[in-house]
Amino acid sequence: MAYHHGNLRTELLARAETVLADSGVEALSLRSLARDLGVSHAAPARHFPDRQALLDALAVEGFGRLGDRLRGAVSDDGRGFEERLTDTALAYVRFATAHPALLEVMYARKHDERAPEVRAASDACAGLLLGLFAGGGAALGDPERFGVVLLAGLHGIAVLAWSGALPPAHSAEDLAVDLVRRLLRGSRAD
Repeated sequence: MAYHHGNLRTELLARAETVLADSGVEALSLRSLARDLGVSHAAPARHFPDRQALLDALAVEGFGRLGDRLRGAVSDDGRGFEERLTDTALAYVRFATAHPALLEVMYARKHDERAPEVRAASDACAGLLLGLFAGGGAALGDPERFGVVLLAGLHGIAVLAWSGALPPAHSAEDLAVDLVRRLLRGSRAD
């Protein structure tokens, strides 16, 4: 096998995400990725010393892509708070339903002290959301608590969607919009 002269790190991550989506995290190995890409089995070690480093890099990349989607949704471009919050909820659910295996990897180590880069990437996404929630005013109460409740609901909707457990009459996107409306109505009632 030849030494790879291109952008091996990017290719490894792309191939790893494909394997993850198709076969699950158990199917990921640096050796099989090297074989798939036609490089020596030692070549991936230049970028990822072990499988966990690869998973951490996938998580960081996933949070980066999710952050890009959230950044567009939360931007203060003249839309009202409720519209921005709804767009944010839709951005999360769309990402989560399109990349369920990646999302699992993203959340698997975000609180592990051995993965500070994963935590930093997760915190960057959370910061975008907290900035939006803080703009919701006193009606939301504690912005962090509101965010946790919203994220738990959105993540639950996504899990039901990928597992095929949503009733046919309900889409993940419709439920996300409904969740935002109900949470805002409930928050205003306090």
